[in-house]
Amino acid sequence: MMQKTIVGKQPVKGLQKHPLAMLVIGILGIAMSSIFVKFSKAPAAVTAAYRMLWAVALMTPVVWGKGSVRREFGQLEKKTLLLSVVSGLFLAAHFVLWFESLDHTSVASSTTIVCTEVIWVALGFCLFLKGRLSGRAILAIGVTIGGSVLIAWSDSGSGGSHLYGDLLALAAAMVEAVYTLIGTVVRKKTSTAVYTYVVYGACAVCLLLTCMVQGLDLFAYGISAPVVGLLLAVFSTIMGHSIFSWCLKFFSPSFVSASKLCEPVVAAIAALFLFSEIPAPVQIGGSLLIMGGVFYYSRLEEKKS
Repeated sequence: MMQKTIVGKQPVKGLQKHPLAMLVIGILGIAMSSIFVKFSKAPAAVTAAYRMLWAVALMTPVVWGKGSVRREFGQLEKKTLLLSVVSGLFLAAHFVLWFESLDHTSVASSTTIVCTEVIWVALGFCLFLKGRLSGRAILAIGVTIGGSVLIAWSDSGSGGSHLYGDLLALAAAMVEAVYTLIGTVVRKKTSTAVYTYVVYGACAVCLLLTCMVQGLDLFAYGISAPVVGLLLAVFSTIMGHSIFSWCLKFFSPSFVSASKLCEPVVAAIAALFLFSEIPAPVQIGGSLLIMGGVFYYSRLEEKKS
């Protein structure tokens, strides 16, 4: 399952000596995102805005410090730029929906349902990019959706607004799938640095406009919002998703994808100790079905490619 990269006979130095340790750091980074959001006292749009503003600020000196990246910006086609901006709008919607879901449902339910994004990517690929799904892929999708139904059924009987939070998490997974599909098209013509910088910038602007429309003051919620935003930018964005991209040099895509399924497990354990969130048996069963379906689909995709 794992694939190692060997360059000549030169010894592997630095971080490349411990790619598995870096993968663990990446898992912890994305798993803590839901925990950080829980500590924010600001509305979802404000917290998300701070996250993306920090991410853009941290990326700016790195991106503009490279001449090749600056030249690529000057050669961007209008269509590519427009698609990247649209991708950023969907990313903004994902953050607002997901962060809001964490105010209504448990960390375990929210993070597990958001993991279904890969399934919605598969369906979108068939509907909009003329792709095809095998019978086994359809089975994996069915199992994943069944797990989501179980979680929703369990939460609907627990009172409060848990079911509403589950639906928000499901919507967050769907809009994230659109963001991923657009990225699949745009990334064929652009580098990772240029694409992510434009997307994050558009996302940040969209979130700021959302705050203005909703009448939300970025500075009205104390220090928690900017601090949580910084933690999300550093740990969840840079030390989370960026590390996963880096680890693809050393491990197979299916192994990296499967490792992301540790996120809801780690997040649920942290929520158990920090917020006393104890998942119900049916909720645990639904989560296992979702993670099993996503893992199986990831394996099918790797074999097909």
